[in-house]
Formats: sequence, C-alpha cells, structure tokens
Amino acid sequence: MLLGLSTGNAVGLALIAGAFVVFALLSALVIPRRWPQYPGRGLGWFIAGTLVLFVATLGAVEVFARETEPSEEHAVGETTTETGGTTTGETTTGEAQPPPPPAASEGDATAGKALFTSQGCGGCHAFSAAGTNASVGPNLDEALQGKDAEFVRESIVEPNKEITSGYAPNIMPQDFGQKLSQKQLDDLVAFLLQNQ
Repeated sequence: MLLGLSTGNAVGLALIAGAFVVFALLSALVIPRRWPQYPGRGLGWFIAGTLVLFVATLGAVEVFARETEPSEEHAVGETTTETGGTTTGETTTGEAQPPPPPAASEGDATAGKALFTSQGCGGCHAFSAAGTNASVGPNLDEALQGKDAEFVRESIVEPNKEITSGYAPNIMPQDFGQKLSQKQLDDLVAFLLQNQ
C-alpha cells in the first residue's frame, strides 16, 4: 500500500504510525525495566495516550492512504467504440458495459415464435400467440402487458431481477443470456412484444 502513495502521504502516514510503534515499544520494553510499577498511578494517562495514538493512526490512514476516486465522467464510460451501429461503452478500468437493448422492431417476430417453441418457453408459460397454456411460469399475455423491450429482454437474461408475484425465484433457467445470440434475443423480444 505504501508504494502507491505519494511521498508526502507516505511520510505523514509513517510519522504517525511510527510514533505509535515507538510509544508501544517504550511502554512494553524500556520503561518497565527502569520503573517496574509502570504505569502505576498514571494508568489513566497511559490509557488516554494509547487511545489518542490509536485514533491518530486510524485517522492518518484515512487521510493519507485515501484512494483517489475517478470523476464520474471517467467512471461512466468516456471511451466508446462504434461497431455495426451498436455503441459499446468501456470504463477507464477496462470493464465493458453491455450494449443498450435494441428496440423490439429490430427482431424478426416469426423467427422469435420458432425460438419460443424450440427453447421450450411454452412448456412453462401460457402465451396465446404461441398457443401455449402452461402454468409453471407467469402467463405472458398478462405479465407483459404494458412492458417495453428493455423489460422483456431483462426478464429473459436476468429472470430473477424482477419476479412476478406468486412465483418463486430460480424457476426459469438463468443462462438464456449466454445460450441465445443477440439476434435470437431480438427475435424473441419482437415476438413477445408484437402480440401485446
């Protein structure tokens, strides 16, 4: 940690911590040899001095070893790259931000219907457009009323983020975000929203 500090901060922290260490060594090894009764009647002063040095050391760590926080401008993706019309932001720490969810119109609803069937969605959800009436998961005719593409996409890739009342978490598979391509997700979202 000391290597990452500026010289002034490292010196300040070392001085405060050093004073505490010297006090502790003197109190434990040197003074008791000369005055075996130490701290004796001065116990209150000894405890007060110890507490002051302890708090000063903690304060020095807070003041001198504080990490500088990046400004919000830099933390929230100052660097962006354009690829195929989709903007992907990256923070200055190198973490990639997920692309914004596309609008439902970007997907093919017909392909989405085939995907709904092939992925077994109808085995859990009732959805009149697909001709399914299962009740393991929410009835999509009701649950998706008034919802937008972002909500539908999030419900597919992060199904536990918002759970419909009356249903338990972890019923829906958690891996559709990895199993399905962006195109497949677009198609599925388009199919689900087209029929609302």
